[in-house]
Amino acid sequence: MKNERKYTILKEIWGYTSFREPQSDIMDHVLSGQDALIIMPTGGGKSLCFQLPALLMEGVAIVISPLIALMNDQVNALKLSGVQVAAIHSNMSRNEMMDVERNLLSGNIKLLYVSPERANTSGFSELLSRLKLALFAIDEAHCVSVWGNDFRPDYVQLNVLRDRFRQVPFIALTATADGATQEDICKQLHLIQPKVFVSSFERKNITVESRPAEQRFRQVMEFLTKLKDQCGIIYCLSRKETEKLSIKLRQMGWNCDFYHAGMDAEDRNRVQKDFQDDKIQFICATIAFGMGIDKSNIRWIIHYSMPKNLEGYYQEIGRAGRDGRPAKALLFYSWADYLMLKKFVDDSNALEDFKTVQYAKLDRMWEYASANECRTNIVLNYFGEYRTQPCGHCDNCLLPPKSREASEIAQKALSAVLRCGENVGLNLLIDVLRGSFRAEVREGGYDQIKTFGAGKDISYINWKIYITQLINQGYVRIDYTDHFKLKTTPLSKAVLFEGKKVHLVDLTYTDQVAEAAPKPKQKKIILEDQLIQKLKEWRTEQARNKQVPAYVIFADKVFENIAASKPLTLADLLNVEGIGKVKMEQYGKDIISIVQGFVTSQADEIKVQGKTYLETFNLYRQGKSPAEIAKIRDIAETTIYSHLAYLYTKDEPIDLMQYVSETEITAVEKAWQKAGQEMALAAIAEYLVTPIEFHKIRLALAIIIKRIKSKEK
Repeated sequence: MKNERKYTILKEIWGYTSFREPQSDIMDHVLSGQDALIIMPTGGGKSLCFQLPALLMEGVAIVISPLIALMNDQVNALKLSGVQVAAIHSNMSRNEMMDVERNLLSGNIKLLYVSPERANTSGFSELLSRLKLALFAIDEAHCVSVWGNDFRPDYVQLNVLRDRFRQVPFIALTATADGATQEDICKQLHLIQPKVFVSSFERKNITVESRPAEQRFRQVMEFLTKLKDQCGIIYCLSRKETEKLSIKLRQMGWNCDFYHAGMDAEDRNRVQKDFQDDKIQFICATIAFGMGIDKSNIRWIIHYSMPKNLEGYYQEIGRAGRDGRPAKALLFYSWADYLMLKKFVDDSNALEDFKTVQYAKLDRMWEYASANECRTNIVLNYFGEYRTQPCGHCDNCLLPPKSREASEIAQKALSAVLRCGENVGLNLLIDVLRGSFRAEVREGGYDQIKTFGAGKDISYINWKIYITQLINQGYVRIDYTDHFKLKTTPLSKAVLFEGKKVHLVDLTYTDQVAEAAPKPKQKKIILEDQLIQKLKEWRTEQARNKQVPAYVIFADKVFENIAASKPLTLADLLNVEGIGKVKMEQYGKDIISIVQGFVTSQADEIKVQGKTYLETFNLYRQGKSPAEIAKIRDIAETTIYSHLAYLYTKDEPIDLMQYVSETEITAVEKAWQKAGQEMALAAIAEYLVTPIEFHKIRLALAIIIKRIKSKEK
């Protein structure tokens, strides 16, 4: 029974007819009252795994969420879909909180969102003791682990709730957690024999790309120009960089702003709201921006600097393409980024064990950024989802880098390292190889060594790429204890003196993911784009009136579904994926009106199933009789009656009683029953005592069936 209700609620509230893997299994596990750890990529549907079961269980579900913005987004979206939901957070007045408490105690709330800080207070614990609890859902659960990428002490204290309410199922959810973090989450939260559900970490709709950070600004400009007005986020390493980059881009005409934790709350809220409301195309931000963003139409992510670990990077790129549509992720990396991030760890007050883990995570991030192999597989292997076949949606798969025998280049680099006394860092070594006469080269006497200028025919960026590959292949090492100077390794000797062959990849950013010139759009696609734009304009007005982000009303994906199917009746609209019962009641007539108006205006350009019914319906609404409509359309009057019967069954406002009497309806119903509920008009006519015209039988039958369905409801 619950399984059937599960699908009914999925359609009525969220507008979908099927679950993603493994949502259904997770829900069954939760409904059985057991604990679970759910690892599911951003945009994979984690929230549904606790929201839907909460509606099937007795009592209230408590959702622990770290950010007010994230709470408000989910609460607003659920309210618009007809769910009894509320939040308690620091931005609410005492009276507002008391209203929520009264509704909780009255059983009028099914989901309550609360921060970990408030959940840990004695007052909240006392309130929980007075409630019938369905489940606890700990969102962003990686915050409970010191091995995660965003540790928060308040999360660890949530195990007190787990211990106190042992009869209530606890589920922990996060987008990214490696094996060690998964174990630590279960341990820290005191989960009771939890089942761990790990979805695939592959984000097939996101094309990932990594480039050396040379001339980053120019590359960003080229990237943005190709994407035009699509929404995105540029992640920067520092607060200062977000402001500097944002100002520079605004001066170039881009509609953007910056966001970081050092801004006052009012400015942060303004920027975030403008971005959510599509008033700003993109944000230049630190990682302080993102966890609270549930914006479905983000199409791209740029990491202007290399992130500190793969967990953070993968969670951040997952903020693009949450609607399942294609998205892009571009990562810039440089040795300077690596050194800065390492210094952050060096200078922290963390325990040495923790620092060791962070160094290892940073090294894996560097390996990912500078890799010449499938990037997706690097991530999958990191999270324990081992695979070797190419993903087909990263730069190295789409345009495999070509390696060549480059032993001479390797020998020049290694020789220069030795002749400089293993006393120079990466940048200075490149200056020596390229024959630069800058002061530091001359002061060190490096302009006098044999390999000075030996690589002047190779560009600075290519030398950096080659030396990075030599480091990755183990021919050169970085001495972290000696100011990051480059040193030889036991493998260096084989290249310099034993004829060991070295293969390196020629890789510059201009070679990355070469894109074919866009094909001219077909007329059909152009028309669908125009319809989507009309729907978006309507959505903007609705969002403004309700003071919520536009995507909370409907995601872009729903509009794409509408544009593809072009429903002309309310019944057809209900079959569109993403249209639930409550939103149908709220917005159905508006949407159908827009679609009908568009299809009518494009009568000569667009072919839509059911358009002939719409033409009849439009004339009917103008007060034309069936005979007049038939004459105008130059088709049989019986066909017009057939159209009206069809529209009536689709819940359109058609008054069939003006064409058929109650006496005739009763006679048709009796004949229909005698005919074994046969739908063929001729079969029904045989059982009529008094003959009735076929078109009236059709109208009467439409009324009879609709009445029966109404009683069944």
